[in-house]
Amino acid sequence: MIQDLNHRSIRYLRLSLTQACQMRCVYCRPDFHTNAHGHDGELTPAEINQLVRHLACRHGVRKVRLTGGDPTAHPQLVEIIRLIAGIRTPDNHRLELAMTTNGLALASHAAQFAAAGLQRVNISLDSLDIRTFHEVTGLDALPQVLAGIEAAVAAGLSPVKLNCVVLRGKNQHQLPEILEFAAARGLELRFIEMMPMGPLRDRWHSLYMPAAEIRRAIEPAVECMQPLVQGAGSARNFRVLTRSGKITTLGFITPMSCNFCANCDRLRITSDGNVYPCLMDEPRGRLLPALRPAFHAADVDDILVQAYARKKPEHPAWGHTIMTQLGG
Repeated sequence: MIQDLNHRSIRYLRLSLTQACQMRCVYCRPDFHTNAHGHDGELTPAEINQLVRHLACRHGVRKVRLTGGDPTAHPQLVEIIRLIAGIRTPDNHRLELAMTTNGLALASHAAQFAAAGLQRVNISLDSLDIRTFHEVTGLDALPQVLAGIEAAVAAGLSPVKLNCVVLRGKNQHQLPEILEFAAARGLELRFIEMMPMGPLRDRWHSLYMPAAEIRRAIEPAVECMQPLVQGAGSARNFRVLTRSGKITTLGFITPMSCNFCANCDRLRITSDGNVYPCLMDEPRGRLLPALRPAFHAADVDDILVQAYARKKPEHPAWGHTIMTQLGG
């Protein structure tokens, strides 16, 4: 099992499949960033299979989340899901396989993803207002995302979680509506603090809202909120009873106002094989030379050990890359 110098063990792989994404969200993709995918520098399905199998069998990884860009933009996503779903741990358990997506492809493909072995999904939903949705994402696609949410539930993906990045001056007044929407459908919801990533850090202060302000913003929709026992994840979770009498699980992801670095168990690998022990740090290794032309387990291990030897106790003040490269 890989550990860093602070004795944090790695059990959770976040794998970015592509930098491509149909949306251009204000907190994620700078205007100049390309939307290309499929070049020779990206990991192939076979390489992904070998790498994940090695991490699960040798290093104790038990959870894999597919990210992007948007993973549904990858033309071989179904094959990748099927390959990872077929991996078993040494004690013959399946890996927990999840995906984070903008939701645009789910109306057409959620059932196919579930049949291939995907278990759970997080869907970005930053607004229920058509104009605000377009302003934040760059697309007039709210109906497609809502249809995708329904399709994910119908396909049996569970839990279906909604991710809402809170942006001061853009969607902060819509948070009670989003909470009621999630609760009415039995969906879990997470409000996420915006992070100062890459070139977007210069705009961060004008858009950032800490969790304390987010909690005040949702008060009109909350009848009662009780803390839940916290696991190893990044969200601080609550059981919420809304004014309309619905119950849901609400999480606050607070990387800036109250970080969760002490419990970090994550390894991030980008679509081109870069290793990020920390979301907001620089890449600390490159795996492609250890995967091509053949898989070299010892070289993979050396790269990962060296990368985690440089992981700091807490994340830096701002991120060195952008979300479409790393997937959050």
